[in-house]
Amino acid sequence: MPSDPTIGVLALQGDVREHLHALESAGAHAVSVRRTTELDRVDGLVIPGGESTTMSRLLGVFDLLDPLRARLKDGLPVYGSCAGMILLAGEVLDTRPDAVNFGALDITVRRNAFGRQVDSFEEDLEFAGVDGGPVRAVFIRAPWVEYAGPDVQVLAAVHRGGAEHAVAVRQGPVLATSFHPEVTGDLRVHRLFVDMVRESA
Repeated sequence: MPSDPTIGVLALQGDVREHLHALESAGAHAVSVRRTTELDRVDGLVIPGGESTTMSRLLGVFDLLDPLRARLKDGLPVYGSCAGMILLAGEVLDTRPDAVNFGALDITVRRNAFGRQVDSFEEDLEFAGVDGGPVRAVFIRAPWVEYAGPDVQVLAAVHRGGAEHAVAVRQGPVLATSFHPEVTGDLRVHRLFVDMVRESA
């Protein structure tokens, strides 16, 4: 693989432009993905934030559900932020019965765990595997991880209600965060994912 891998951003909803810019700045060739032919050409994929049930419906509308399932099964590196984490989870709590999730991560997530839009917040997090001090995390109607399987590495967590909740996890070539690093200008999470894509070649 060339030193600048081609990484797609699922362009159905969410901060697509911001992720494209962050990936380019982190050393990747970034492209939008709306079609199977575009998905076929990428070395890695970002699933951005948005509304997870709407995104799962749009994946069906654009005939991307089965092709994405197949590529995930083949080991495609994927990074999901916020709604992307929900779509990658093995189990989702507080979701609609017709919602889709891919089971690429052995985690159980709770949708909107931190509350509604008005409960959005920012917090500095210690993030394993990322140098340079705490990562500023922006949470917007964010999920948290209620269960992480034995093969899942918890990279960052927050404390709420006397308990610790994972908000960044990795399992093999799959990375997910509850928060939105694309909005802060801090490229370290995107650099981590670009490095994961290079390593997976």
